[in-house]
Amino acid sequence: MTLRFGIYAGGLAGDQFGNVTPGPPERADRIAAALDVLHGAHPFVVRGYVLYSDARGGFQEAPPQPWQYTAPHRMLDLVVCFHEPGDDLTGWLEFLRKQIREHGPVLASLQIAEEPNHAGPGGNGGYPQVRRAIIEGARAARAEVDRLGLAVRIGCNSTPIFDPAQEFWSDLGRRGGREFAEALDYVGLDFFPDVFRPISAEGLEAAITAVLTGFRRESLAAAGIPDATPIHITENGWATGPHRSYERQAEVLETVVGTVAGLAGELNITAYEHFALRDSYSDQGDMNLEFGLLRSDYTPKPAFDRYRALIAKHSTPE
Repeated sequence: MTLRFGIYAGGLAGDQFGNVTPGPPERADRIAAALDVLHGAHPFVVRGYVLYSDARGGFQEAPPQPWQYTAPHRMLDLVVCFHEPGDDLTGWLEFLRKQIREHGPVLASLQIAEEPNHAGPGGNGGYPQVRRAIIEGARAARAEVDRLGLAVRIGCNSTPIFDPAQEFWSDLGRRGGREFAEALDYVGLDFFPDVFRPISAEGLEAAITAVLTGFRRESLAAAGIPDATPIHITENGWATGPHRSYERQAEVLETVVGTVAGLAGELNITAYEHFALRDSYSDQGDMNLEFGLLRSDYTPKPAFDRYRALIAKHSTPE
Protein backbone atom coordinates (compact mmCIF):
# COMPACT_ATOMS: atom_id res chain seq x y z
CA MET A 1 0.00 0.00 0.00
CA THR A 2 1.30 3.47 -0.88
CA LEU A 3 1.50 6.60 1.31
CA ARG A 4 1.01 10.33 0.92
CA PHE A 5 4.23 11.94 2.18
CA GLY A 6 4.96 15.32 3.72
CA ILE A 7 7.19 17.29 6.05
CA TYR A 8 7.16 20.16 8.52
CA ALA A 9 8.70 22.73 6.22
CA GLY A 10 10.58 24.77 8.81
CA GLY A 11 13.24 24.29 11.40
CA LEU A 12 12.37 26.80 14.06
CA ALA A 13 9.67 25.77 16.50
CA GLY A 14 8.03 27.03 19.67
CA ASP A 15 8.36 25.75 23.21
CA GLN A 16 5.44 25.24 25.60
CA PHE A 17 5.40 28.98 26.33
CA GLY A 18 5.22 30.01 22.68
CA ASN A 19 8.85 31.13 22.58
CA VAL A 20 10.65 30.46 19.30
CA THR A 21 13.69 28.22 19.59
CA PRO A 22 16.98 29.98 18.82
CA GLY A 23 18.75 29.69 15.52
CA PRO A 24 19.14 31.19 12.06
CA PRO A 25 15.91 32.60 10.58
CA GLU A 26 13.92 30.66 8.02
CA ARG A 27 14.73 31.35 4.36
CA ALA A 28 11.72 30.89 2.15
CA ASP A 29 13.75 30.50 -1.05
CA ARG A 30 15.91 27.73 0.43
CA ILE A 31 12.87 25.95 1.87
CA ALA A 32 11.03 25.97 -1.47
CA ALA A 33 14.11 24.76 -3.36
CA ALA A 34 14.67 21.90 -0.90
CA LEU A 35 11.04 20.82 -1.11
CA ASP A 36 11.19 20.75 -4.91
CA VAL A 37 14.19 18.43 -4.79
CA LEU A 38 12.75 16.28 -2.02
CA HIS A 39 9.51 15.15 -3.63
CA GLY A 40 9.80 16.09 -7.32
CA ALA A 41 6.59 15.21 -9.17
CA HIS A 42 5.26 12.99 -6.35
CA PRO A 43 2.24 14.34 -4.43
CA PHE A 44 3.33 15.91 -1.15
CA VAL A 45 2.08 18.01 1.75
CA VAL A 46 3.74 20.82 3.65
CA ARG A 47 2.91 20.75 7.35
CA GLY A 48 2.54 24.12 9.03
CA TYR A 49 1.29 25.33 12.39
CA VAL A 50 -0.74 28.35 13.42
CA LEU A 51 -1.27 29.08 17.11
CA TYR A 52 -4.71 30.32 18.19
CA SER A 53 -5.01 32.38 21.38
CA ASP A 54 -7.43 35.22 21.93
CA ALA A 55 -5.93 35.71 25.37
CA ARG A 56 -2.41 36.35 24.07
CA GLY A 57 -3.38 38.12 20.88
CA GLY A 58 -1.88 37.39 17.50
CA PHE A 59 -1.54 34.09 15.69
CA GLN A 60 2.05 32.81 15.55
CA GLU A 61 2.91 30.66 12.51
CA ALA A 62 5.59 28.03 12.01
CA PRO A 63 7.08 28.34 9.50
CA PRO A 64 5.87 31.86 8.70
CA GLN A 65 3.05 31.75 6.17
CA PRO A 66 3.31 28.01 5.52
CA TRP A 67 0.81 28.27 2.66
CA GLN A 68 3.45 30.04 0.60
CA TYR A 69 5.14 26.68 0.01
CA THR A 70 2.24 25.13 -1.86
CA ALA A 71 3.03 24.43 -5.51
CA PRO A 72 2.23 21.89 -8.24
CA HIS A 73 2.11 18.46 -6.56
CA ARG A 74 2.35 20.13 -3.11
CA MET A 75 -0.52 21.09 -0.79
CA LEU A 76 -0.88 22.31 2.79
CA ASP A 77 -1.47 20.30 5.95
CA LEU A 78 -2.41 23.03 8.44
CA VAL A 79 -2.40 22.43 12.20
CA VAL A 80 -4.39 24.91 14.28
CA CYS A 81 -2.95 24.77 17.80
CA PHE A 82 -5.31 25.56 20.69
CA HIS A 83 -3.70 27.92 23.24
CA GLU A 84 -6.83 29.51 24.69
CA PRO A 85 -7.17 29.37 28.51
CA GLY A 86 -10.80 30.52 28.63
CA ASP A 87 -14.15 28.75 28.20
CA ASP A 88 -15.60 30.72 25.28
CA LEU A 89 -14.93 28.86 22.03
CA THR A 90 -16.74 31.29 19.73
CA GLY A 91 -13.53 32.86 18.43
CA TRP A 92 -11.84 29.46 18.06
CA LEU A 93 -14.62 28.03 15.91
CA GLU A 94 -14.70 31.11 13.70
CA PHE A 95 -10.91 30.99 13.35
CA LEU A 96 -11.12 27.40 12.09
CA ARG A 97 -13.79 28.37 9.56
CA LYS A 98 -11.61 31.28 8.46
CA GLN A 99 -8.63 29.00 7.76
CA ILE A 100 -10.82 26.82 5.56
CA ARG A 101 -12.23 29.80 3.66
CA GLU A 102 -8.84 31.46 3.16
CA HIS A 103 -6.73 28.42 2.29
CA GLY A 104 -9.29 25.95 0.98
CA PRO A 105 -7.93 25.76 -2.60
CA VAL A 106 -4.46 24.67 -1.39
CA LEU A 107 -5.54 22.90 1.80
CA ALA A 108 -5.18 19.12 1.87
CA SER A 109 -6.00 18.73 5.55
CA LEU A 110 -6.83 20.69 8.69
CA GLN A 111 -5.78 19.30 12.06
CA ILE A 112 -7.78 20.45 15.07
CA ALA A 113 -5.32 21.11 17.96
CA GLU A 114 -1.87 19.54 18.43
CA GLU A 115 -1.03 16.68 20.80
CA PRO A 116 -3.96 17.50 23.10
CA ASN A 117 -3.33 14.49 25.32
CA HIS A 118 -0.35 16.04 27.08
CA ALA A 119 0.74 19.42 28.42
CA GLY A 120 4.46 19.17 27.71
CA PRO A 121 6.41 21.00 25.00
CA GLY A 122 4.41 21.13 21.79
CA GLY A 123 1.23 19.79 23.37
CA ASN A 124 -2.09 21.55 23.90
CA GLY A 125 -3.18 19.39 26.83
CA GLY A 126 -2.60 22.12 29.43
CA TYR A 127 -5.58 24.16 28.25
CA PRO A 128 -8.74 23.17 30.16
CA GLN A 129 -11.15 23.30 27.23
CA VAL A 130 -8.96 21.56 24.66
CA ARG A 131 -11.16 18.47 24.45
CA ARG A 132 -14.25 20.59 23.84
CA ALA A 133 -12.21 22.53 21.31
CA ILE A 134 -11.43 19.34 19.38
CA ILE A 135 -14.97 18.00 19.36
CA GLU A 136 -16.72 21.26 18.57
CA GLY A 137 -13.91 22.27 16.21
CA ALA A 138 -14.14 19.06 14.19
CA ARG A 139 -17.90 19.48 13.83
CA ALA A 140 -17.59 23.13 12.80
CA ALA A 141 -14.78 22.44 10.32
CA ARG A 142 -16.67 19.50 8.83
CA ALA A 143 -19.75 21.66 8.31
CA GLU A 144 -17.70 24.47 6.71
CA VAL A 145 -15.88 22.11 4.34
CA ASP A 146 -19.16 20.51 3.31
CA ARG A 147 -20.83 23.90 2.87
CA LEU A 148 -18.06 25.07 0.54
CA GLY A 149 -17.79 21.75 -1.31
CA LEU A 150 -14.06 21.40 -0.59
CA ALA A 151 -11.97 18.21 -0.51
CA VAL A 152 -10.25 19.11 2.77
CA ARG A 153 -9.60 16.30 5.25
CA ILE A 154 -10.51 17.10 8.87
CA GLY A 155 -8.60 15.41 11.68
CA CYS A 156 -7.09 15.51 15.15
CA ASN A 157 -4.13 13.72 16.70
CA SER A 158 -2.29 12.54 19.81
CA THR A 159 0.98 11.00 20.89
CA PRO A 160 1.10 7.29 21.83
CA ILE A 161 -0.97 6.53 24.93
CA PHE A 162 -0.01 3.57 27.08
CA ASP A 163 -2.75 4.02 29.69
CA PRO A 164 -4.76 0.76 29.60
CA ALA A 165 -7.96 2.70 30.22
CA GLN A 166 -7.23 5.03 27.28
CA GLU A 167 -8.84 7.85 29.28
CA PHE A 168 -8.11 10.53 26.68
CA TRP A 169 -9.66 8.76 23.71
CA SER A 170 -12.45 7.20 25.77
CA ASP A 171 -13.44 10.63 27.00
CA LEU A 172 -13.42 12.12 23.51
CA GLY A 173 -15.63 9.28 22.32
CA ARG A 174 -18.02 9.67 25.23
CA ARG A 175 -18.30 13.42 24.80
CA GLY A 176 -18.37 13.55 21.03
CA GLY A 177 -20.29 10.42 20.21
CA ARG A 178 -21.00 9.27 16.70
CA GLU A 179 -21.18 12.81 15.30
CA PHE A 180 -17.57 13.49 16.33
CA ALA A 181 -16.29 10.22 14.88
CA GLU A 182 -18.11 10.86 11.61
CA ALA A 183 -16.65 14.38 11.35
CA LEU A 184 -13.11 12.97 11.16
CA ASP A 185 -11.48 12.05 7.86
CA TYR A 186 -8.33 10.84 9.63
CA VAL A 187 -6.63 10.66 13.01
CA GLY A 188 -2.96 11.57 13.38
CA LEU A 189 -0.16 10.12 15.49
CA ASP A 190 2.98 11.98 16.55
CA PHE A 191 5.71 9.56 17.65
CA PHE A 192 9.48 9.66 17.95
CA PRO A 193 10.88 6.17 18.61
CA ASP A 194 14.44 6.01 19.96
CA VAL A 195 14.57 9.73 20.69
CA PHE A 196 13.30 10.34 24.20
CA ARG A 197 13.40 6.66 25.23
CA PRO A 198 16.27 4.59 23.81
CA ILE A 199 15.40 1.55 21.70
CA SER A 200 17.97 -0.90 20.38
CA ALA A 201 18.47 -1.13 16.64
CA GLU A 202 17.31 -4.75 16.79
CA GLY A 203 14.11 -3.83 18.63
CA LEU A 204 13.12 -0.75 16.64
CA GLU A 205 10.83 -2.39 14.08
CA ALA A 206 8.96 -4.33 16.77
CA ALA A 207 8.54 -1.19 18.87
CA ILE A 208 7.15 0.76 15.92
CA THR A 209 4.76 -2.08 15.11
CA ALA A 210 3.52 -2.21 18.70
CA VAL A 211 2.90 1.55 18.86
CA LEU A 212 1.02 1.68 15.56
CA THR A 213 -1.05 -1.40 16.31
CA GLY A 214 -1.89 -0.13 19.78
CA PHE A 215 -2.97 3.22 18.39
CA ARG A 216 -5.43 1.57 16.02
CA ARG A 217 -6.67 -1.31 18.17
CA GLU A 218 -6.71 0.38 21.58
CA SER A 219 -6.68 4.19 21.34
CA LEU A 220 -8.95 4.76 18.37
CA ALA A 221 -11.19 1.84 19.28
CA ALA A 222 -11.72 3.40 22.73
CA ALA A 223 -13.11 6.52 21.04
CA GLY A 224 -15.40 4.56 18.74
CA ILE A 225 -13.38 5.64 15.69
CA PRO A 226 -13.78 2.89 13.09
CA ASP A 227 -11.03 1.09 11.20
CA ALA A 228 -12.31 2.80 8.04
CA THR A 229 -10.97 6.14 9.35
CA PRO A 230 -7.35 6.41 8.14
CA ILE A 231 -4.34 7.02 10.36
CA HIS A 232 -1.83 9.71 9.37
CA ILE A 233 1.66 9.74 10.87
CA THR A 234 1.66 13.48 11.51
CA GLU A 235 5.07 13.86 13.16
CA ASN A 236 8.02 11.48 13.22
CA GLY A 237 11.73 12.09 13.31
CA TRP A 238 15.07 11.18 14.87
CA ALA A 239 17.36 13.87 16.23
CA THR A 240 21.08 14.02 15.56
CA GLY A 241 23.52 15.56 18.02
CA PRO A 242 26.10 14.38 20.56
CA HIS A 243 26.58 10.60 20.11
CA ARG A 244 23.71 10.59 17.56
CA SER A 245 25.12 10.24 14.05
CA TYR A 246 23.81 11.46 10.73
CA GLU A 247 24.14 7.92 9.37
CA ARG A 248 21.95 6.52 12.14
CA GLN A 249 19.28 9.15 11.43
CA ALA A 250 19.03 7.89 7.85
CA GLU A 251 18.86 4.27 9.04
CA VAL A 252 16.08 5.00 11.53
CA LEU A 253 14.10 6.92 8.91
CA GLU A 254 14.28 3.97 6.53
CA THR A 255 13.19 1.54 9.24
CA VAL A 256 10.26 3.71 10.31
CA VAL A 257 8.97 4.41 6.81
CA GLY A 258 9.45 0.80 5.74
CA THR A 259 7.56 -0.46 8.79
CA VAL A 260 4.75 2.07 8.32
CA ALA A 261 4.43 1.12 4.65
CA GLY A 262 4.37 -2.56 5.57
CA LEU A 263 1.53 -2.02 8.07
CA ALA A 264 -0.38 0.49 5.96
CA GLY A 265 -2.85 -2.00 4.53
CA GLU A 266 -3.57 -3.79 7.80
CA LEU A 267 -3.94 -0.63 9.91
CA ASN A 268 -5.26 1.74 7.22
CA ILE A 269 -2.34 4.18 7.37
CA THR A 270 -2.43 6.55 4.41
CA ALA A 271 0.07 9.34 5.18
CA TYR A 272 3.53 9.89 6.68
CA GLU A 273 4.97 13.33 7.54
CA HIS A 274 8.50 13.91 8.77
CA PHE A 275 9.59 16.38 11.44
CA ALA A 276 11.49 18.41 10.32
CA LEU A 277 13.01 19.77 7.11
CA ARG A 278 15.80 21.72 8.82
CA ASP A 279 17.62 21.82 12.17
CA SER A 280 16.68 24.68 14.44
CA TYR A 281 20.38 25.22 15.19
CA SER A 282 23.06 22.69 14.32
CA ASP A 283 26.14 21.91 16.42
CA GLN A 284 24.89 23.42 19.68
CA GLY A 285 25.16 20.17 21.64
CA ASP A 286 21.38 19.88 22.01
CA MET A 287 19.62 17.11 20.12
CA ASN A 288 16.29 18.93 20.48
CA LEU A 289 17.55 21.44 17.94
CA GLU A 290 18.63 18.80 15.37
CA PHE A 291 15.57 16.99 14.01
CA GLY A 292 16.13 18.24 10.46
CA LEU A 293 17.00 16.42 7.27
CA LEU A 294 19.05 19.55 6.56
CA ARG A 295 21.49 21.35 8.81
CA SER A 296 20.48 24.86 9.91
CA ASP A 297 22.51 26.27 7.01
CA TYR A 298 20.37 24.17 4.61
CA THR A 299 23.13 21.72 3.68
CA PRO A 300 21.75 18.17 3.52
CA LYS A 301 22.35 15.32 5.92
CA PRO A 302 22.32 11.77 4.49
CA ALA A 303 18.69 11.39 5.63
CA PHE A 304 17.57 13.99 3.08
CA ASP A 305 18.47 11.80 0.12
CA ARG A 306 17.21 8.74 1.97
CA TYR A 307 13.80 10.34 2.43
CA ARG A 308 13.74 11.38 -1.23
CA ALA A 309 14.34 7.76 -2.23
CA LEU A 310 11.65 6.50 0.15
CA ILE A 311 9.14 8.97 -1.26
CA ALA A 312 9.90 7.76 -4.78
CA LYS A 313 9.51 4.14 -3.68
CA HIS A 314 6.35 4.31 -1.57
CA SER A 315 4.48 7.41 -2.77
CA THR A 316 0.80 7.42 -3.64
CA PRO A 317 0.26 8.24 -7.34
CA GLU A 318 -1.09 11.71 -8.13
